[in-house]
Amino acid sequence: MAHHGENGFPHPRFSRRTALQVGSVGILGLGMNHLSALRALAGTSPRARSVIFIFLSGGLSQIDSFDPKPEAPEEIRGEFRAIETRTPGIRICEHLPMLAQRSPRWALVRSLTHGSNEHSAGHHIMLTGRSDLPPGFDPTRPKPTDWPAIAAVAGAVCRPRTNLPPAVVLPERLIHTSGRVIPGQFAGVMGSRRDPWFIEAAPFDPSSYGAYPEYAFDHQDRPLSRAAKRFEAPSLTLPHGVGKGRLATRLALLRHIDRQRADLDRMASVERFDHARQTAISLLTHPAVRQALDVTNAPAAVQDRYGRNSFGWSLLMARRLVEAGVSLIQVNLGNNETWDTHGNAFPHLRDQLLPPTDRAVSALLDDLHDSGLLPSTLVVMASEFGRTPRISLLPQHYRLPGRDHWGMVQSVLLAGGGVQGGRVIGASDAIGAYPAADPQTPENFA
Repeated sequence: MAHHGENGFPHPRFSRRTALQVGSVGILGLGMNHLSALRALAGTSPRARSVIFIFLSGGLSQIDSFDPKPEAPEEIRGEFRAIETRTPGIRICEHLPMLAQRSPRWALVRSLTHGSNEHSAGHHIMLTGRSDLPPGFDPTRPKPTDWPAIAAVAGAVCRPRTNLPPAVVLPERLIHTSGRVIPGQFAGVMGSRRDPWFIEAAPFDPSSYGAYPEYAFDHQDRPLSRAAKRFEAPSLTLPHGVGKGRLATRLALLRHIDRQRADLDRMASVERFDHARQTAISLLTHPAVRQALDVTNAPAAVQDRYGRNSFGWSLLMARRLVEAGVSLIQVNLGNNETWDTHGNAFPHLRDQLLPPTDRAVSALLDDLHDSGLLPSTLVVMASEFGRTPRISLLPQHYRLPGRDHWGMVQSVLLAGGGVQGGRVIGASDAIGAYPAADPQTPENFA
């Protein structure tokens, strides 16, 4: 029996054909045997030891990225061509040419679905891996009754492999353009002491979208009146009284590390410093972390491969943190709901959003492959939802058309960590509105 959602598109019921088992795929497939995996993607490689969770806040259009519909009517298929990848039968958007050449290294899930078309609810669903919202959910602010974020759960249950925290989030918290903090990215019912470690590389700027500074843009094409937002060696959010204010800038961070290393070592042994504080101290003083965070001083050739912008630097930082022993790194590519392309969608995707993503993710996959880390590092890229199949125009806000929110289907990219590349799991229907085969839920995804 079909259901009907927005725009009158039928929504099929879930099928139990979905192949799920305990295994090595899924963001939390980090040696925690009670969590599920996608059997069809699970290869014979060892279980992932690290995960890089790339989150595209705002909602990536599935049709204009990894699930093109070239045979659909013009008002559905949009302006972009579909191109062949190196894997016969898999086509993606023409503005992802570098990823197209690396298709043997990645797989797609084209049938991830949930029931929300609202940003905050969608963030909460995808960042926690739970389709149901918690009692009393408030889309305007995080609450202690929220479900815990995947990053918080990983930080709590993954056994540290070094003296570093097992999970971090970078390069900034997810904040709405209004300045409100988006719920779903904290520990919620687990308690604030379990909040993830946030590595902040840039202050909040309500006028900044995209991969700054190279690809900064405004959704409504208003002039960028402020100075370009800067990505700098970040400060860290520190729990339980380790002085955040005195470590707020890079200079203060380095000065305190150099001057007070002996004091920190001494304080770390004091009983009143609990495990979280000791972890904070270890993080601040660890040479590998200091080197990993200072990505804007990486060799020029490395920065050129990743891109000299927040997307490239963030994924370079993530790769270095994997090498330093961090188990889960959530990378927020774009704040202020950067991927929320209600209008001016096609020029912004073509010129500002897809190119830096294509370059940075490709460089990440290359580096992980060349270093031998790809089999043990799962890379996942997803949004809070997809976008409507039908293109629309909101003339009061935008000069050119775009697509609206659509939770019923989105595409997810996976690579490494036991994933068999060159595969597609599930399918959307002919216009990219609903799952047509093997629907996957956020619970399966996590």
